[in-house]
Amino acid sequence: MSQTVFTIGHSTHAQEYFISLLSRHGITALCDVRSKPYSRVNPQFDREELKQSLQERGIKYVFLGKELGARSEDPTCYENGKVQYDRLAHTDRFREGLGRVRKGMNEYRIALMCAEKEPLECHRTILVARYIAALGLDVQHILADGGIEGHTATENRLKRLLRLPESDMFRSSEEILADAYRLQEERIAFQIDSDAVPGESGVRSAAG
Repeated sequence: MSQTVFTIGHSTHAQEYFISLLSRHGITALCDVRSKPYSRVNPQFDREELKQSLQERGIKYVFLGKELGARSEDPTCYENGKVQYDRLAHTDRFREGLGRVRKGMNEYRIALMCAEKEPLECHRTILVARYIAALGLDVQHILADGGIEGHTATENRLKRLLRLPESDMFRSSEEILADAYRLQEERIAFQIDSDAVPGESGVRSAAG
């Protein structure tokens, strides 16, 4: 199978349109990387309903929110109540999730799904896709209009969004990109209220 992993956000799409995006790009397995696979605003993407609809169209559904979700249940992944992506990415559970994706690619054309419409506003890009790309795999983001954006182009767009240079005298391009990821993580990473603990409600902000 292809060595490409796709990502997609369900956004506020009608379920039929969302599934049509998957079909357009030949997706045969959808990996749900939402920590909590339910939506009060968009119940058409609740886990059970979505799984059944996908199966009816020959697309396999796999829940990977425990492994690759943004709301870690591991308290060591938090600092001042906010998830730290670097810590989360080095947990055994996260590495297990990446391994399941790599193994699945041998049989399926995979898309990783979260909620956010914009790839840069979601942990599927700032956390998961970053580490998948680091494995030497191609990552392509399916946009809301059905278009495709390669992960390198997405990273370049992130640097422009944050007004970071392509290079400068004091930092390498890799260091600038790492800064871009860090700054965006600070914006979107899941944070719990001071009186809550990981795995419970009490959300101030979250992506995934």
